[in-house]
Amino acid sequence: MRNRYFEVIEDLLKVVEESQSENITKAAELICESIMSGGIIQAFGSGHSMAAAIEISGRAGGLIPTKQIKEPSLGKYEQIEGVGEYFCRDTDIRKEDVVVLISNSGRNPLPIEIAMHCKKVGAKVIVFTSLEVSKTLSCRHSGGKNLWEFADVVLDNCVMEGDASIEVPGLPVKVCGTSSISVAVMENAMMLEAIEMMVAKGFTPPIWLSVNVDGGPEFNEKYIRQYADRLFRQ
Repeated sequence: MRNRYFEVIEDLLKVVEESQSENITKAAELICESIMSGGIIQAFGSGHSMAAAIEISGRAGGLIPTKQIKEPSLGKYEQIEGVGEYFCRDTDIRKEDVVVLISNSGRNPLPIEIAMHCKKVGAKVIVFTSLEVSKTLSCRHSGGKNLWEFADVVLDNCVMEGDASIEVPGLPVKVCGTSSISVAVMENAMMLEAIEMMVAKGFTPPIWLSVNVDGGPEFNEKYIRQYADRLFRQ
């Protein structure tokens, strides 16, 4: 018997490809413009969404001018209003940057306040969320707007409420999350389009070469020096 999870993921990715391709291209255009203008791509996810932020940042085959926004409590205070606003006081986000925010529910104050800060400084915002689910959820921030409402581009991960997807007889809850898969695929598709756009414009984007490939560290070093003032500060 075939593992049901493969079937669920294959069906999900078909839905994502059919429904999100246009917005993936729009997001890629923002990234292309940012990199060619001297900006960097920053990514933030709280809790398990950190995995999606890491997929963008420091990834072999990905763009070098990328950074994970690291919040020291690891999301412990995600639901407390004011934490994100305070955190952003020491966060280096500039108007030429694109900030990718990942939140399945999009209702918690921390990522919302990071999005609000991005809007204040003029940075573009790409949001990955479960859009139809988020639209039904009340906002936990006094401003009343969920995360997707601050986005320049929204990418819908197309997962069901609660993320878990498979019923197991005898259990009261579903198992096996799906958002990590659909978001990671969209992120890489977005980056591929952005890189192709840059090359088509005659710009050679700086790409990480795996440090486990001979010559990889040496290849990366010149770009690391170029972007060091942005990549190695919060």
